[in-house]
Amino acid sequence: MGQKILVVEDNELNLKLFCDLLRAHGYEAEPVRDGREAVDRARAFRPDLVIMDIQMPHISGLELIEQLKADAELRVIPIMAVTAYAARGDEERIRDAGAEGYVSKPISVMKFVGAVADLLAARPAARPAEAPDRVVPPQAPAVPPQDSPTERQDDLPLGHPGEGRDPDDSGA
Repeated sequence: MGQKILVVEDNELNLKLFCDLLRAHGYEAEPVRDGREAVDRARAFRPDLVIMDIQMPHISGLELIEQLKADAELRVIPIMAVTAYAARGDEERIRDAGAEGYVSKPISVMKFVGAVADLLAARPAARPAEAPDRVVPPQAPAVPPQDSPTERQDDLPLGHPGEGRDPDDSGA
C-alpha cells in the first residue's frame, strides 16, 4: 500500500467516498467516524496526511486540528480540511487553526485527489519524530507516458505529407 491517510468524517457516505477514492489512487486510508477518537487514532496509525471534516458532532474539526498541531509528535502531519460550510472567512479560520489544505463540499473528485497529492508531495520525506524502523521508500523515476496514436496525430503539424494523416486520405 501507499502513503497512509487518516480520514476523520462523521457522514458514512462521505467517509466511504473519501476512503474509496484514496484507495483507488494507491493510498492506505484509515476511516475514523467519531472525531473524539481522531487524536488517539493518529498516534496509533501514524498517517502521512489527515483529512478532517470540520462540522462533526461532539467535537469540531477546528478543535481537532488545534489538538493535532499542539501535539509534538503529530504537528508535522499535514491536515486537509473538508467542509460543506464554505462561508466567507471559513478558509482563513481553518488555516489559522493549522490546516495546510482546504476543500469544500461537494467535492470535485479531481480537485480532492489533486489536493491530497499536493499536500503529500510538499511534505518532508520523513518526520523527525518517526520511529527509525519506518522507512520511506524512494520515489520511482518518472517514466514519460507513451503517446497514443491519437495524441501523436494531434501533436504533429498539419499539411506535411505522411505526418499525422492517413496516406490514403485525399484530404477531401
